[in-house]
Amino acid sequence: MLNFEEELEKFQPSMDIEKVEDVVYHNNLADVTDIVKELIQDAKGTL
Repeated sequence: MLNFEEELEKFQPSMDIEKVEDVVYHNNLADVTDIVKELIQDAKGTL
């Protein structure tokens, strides 16, 4: 059986994950909501 306390003590976060987090949080990534808003604004401008 696993000893969770012992496993938690041995845990070390991956540096790759931290690097990815930094890249994601510091970039202005458009999500679906941003894209839909832009499409609606473009459609309103052409009507």
